[in-house]
Amino acid sequence: MVDQSGSDVTALALALRLPSISELPGFADAGGMLHYGADVIEMTRKSAGHVDKILRGAKPGDLPLERPTRLEFIVNLKTAKALGVKLGPAVLARADRVIE
Repeated sequence: MVDQSGSDVTALALALRLPSISELPGFADAGGMLHYGADVIEMTRKSAGHVDKILRGAKPGDLPLERPTRLEFIVNLKTAKALGVKLGPAVLARADRVIE
């Protein structure tokens, strides 16, 4: 079983010198090069709202599907440098967070 940070994948990707990207929260913190995915806190709040409506009697099938409204983009510059990948200033400017 792979943990939620993806540290098994990041270790293998680094050993094979492969750039990696994932939507898993904590992936870039665990050593992956990029993380791009839904804001987990926002999605948890939306899920809690749905649970509340269901517990108050709403039919699950009547509730609208929710999409993330905010996506996170995290760059692990330390990993990119170790792999010899040069990321341009436009990529770094769009990142929500850069790990150095």
